[in-house]
Amino acid sequence: VGVCKQEMLQKKNAVLVDGVILNGPIMDSKAGEKFVEEACKIIMEEVVQKADDVTEKVCEWQAPEKLKQILDLEMRDTGECHQKILKLCHDVIKYSVKTNHPRFFNQLYAGIDYYSLVARFITEALNPSVYTYEVSPVFLLVEEAVIKKMIEFIGWEDGDGIFNPGGSISNMYAMNLARYRFCPEIKEKGLSGLPRLVLFASEECHYSMKKAASFLGIGTENVYFIKTDERGKMIPEELEKQVQRARKEGSAPFLVCATAGTTVLGAFDPLDKIADICEKHGLWLHVDASWGGSALISRKHRRLLHGIHRADSVAWNPHKMLLAGIQCCALLVKDNSGLLKKCYSAEAAYLFQQDKFYDVSYDTGDKSIQCSRRPDAFKFWLMWKALGTTGLEERVNRALALARYLVEEIKKREGFQLLLEPEYANVCFWYIPPSLRKMEDGPEFWQKLHQVAPIIKERMMKKGSMMLGYQPHRGKVNFFRQVVISPQVSREDMDFLLDEIELLAKDL
Repeated sequence: VGVCKQEMLQKKNAVLVDGVILNGPIMDSKAGEKFVEEACKIIMEEVVQKADDVTEKVCEWQAPEKLKQILDLEMRDTGECHQKILKLCHDVIKYSVKTNHPRFFNQLYAGIDYYSLVARFITEALNPSVYTYEVSPVFLLVEEAVIKKMIEFIGWEDGDGIFNPGGSISNMYAMNLARYRFCPEIKEKGLSGLPRLVLFASEECHYSMKKAASFLGIGTENVYFIKTDERGKMIPEELEKQVQRARKEGSAPFLVCATAGTTVLGAFDPLDKIADICEKHGLWLHVDASWGGSALISRKHRRLLHGIHRADSVAWNPHKMLLAGIQCCALLVKDNSGLLKKCYSAEAAYLFQQDKFYDVSYDTGDKSIQCSRRPDAFKFWLMWKALGTTGLEERVNRALALARYLVEEIKKREGFQLLLEPEYANVCFWYIPPSLRKMEDGPEFWQKLHQVAPIIKERMMKKGSMMLGYQPHRGKVNFFRQVVISPQVSREDMDFLLDEIELLAKDL
């Protein structure tokens, strides 16, 4: 090293500061380019080209301690050679869950969209941050165009919005925005002196509502959970009762959160009736359509969200049903007077200078709680440009048609029992093994049935044949929740799902 340093210093204009040679880069660009090229080849061969291969495993299951040994997670003082790093990249792919596999049904996202994937490659390579036009001119204009189009589908004439790292954050934004409209002074004065604020959400709402209430200092006890009907929909009459109860208690109601597509049952709250109550009591109506919002793209199924145009804000995640790639989540706001910016702006002089040489209204970062922010809208935009609205609509229609096919097949098969007729892509059912089918309905039966789904899940994971979620829910024992999303899923995959459950459970 000493010899190399001397040679460097002998070169013309060599500069040494604090023992560090400052001439030229220290990164070997050619070696780096070669590494990227070889790593991309692994990604193409092991991820992209295998995305629709049902003979591949959904996951190569390993217990945590074993996986730690396989991956060699220790970070050392000296770097390791590229071949070892490439082998590590290969192993990371091998032992990760293949969410783009046609038989990954575990979450409310799945599959691979090639245009969205390329968009991610581009943004990862460019490494932009979306807060000012000067550093992200393309991506700020893209976000503006996508938000405008999403607003059209909600049915608003105008509006505002911002992309966030998750539907949970969108819900938190909306809650804080509603509170700011209710009492703008909170931005400067804080929580002291405020009345007891109360918000309302259904029993089936996403858990992020409780988290947001906790995070914002509202308190989880001040989230009034409204009863739902047997399908999981908020009961408007119960909402009216709870609003009146809150007022009698001397509390200050300010927000109702309705859900369009609940996490487990896929239920859609009656938005029109809820909007009537919000108008009557002057409450902000937020619709968490993180899961169900994509039905707006379908002329056939948008009726599920009838009345959403009356909402004050909407959370919508294109990374779910539309496959825009995690994460791609928008909060859309009906107000177009700059409420978002008024609520969140901190007017950082080093970033949002008002004397720039271009129109500073395009510096939209000050309406975000983040500073650094990913260009998530670009994934959705490139995919939308490639497929068109009709292509996106086809994805929604096909997913719901496949869900309907699965429901009809479940009805035909002995041992399978639906919880309820689904109205969206969530198909919830029990599998009753042969040994339990003649058992009398009672506590012992349900106790035994409760143990079935976890055992089947363990077996499918270790076999790698598919992934399917299960859960108990509102007094009902463990049942499977199958969600259809990916356009790579076929009728054959629906048949396989039922066949595989029967195979894995035949000895139970």
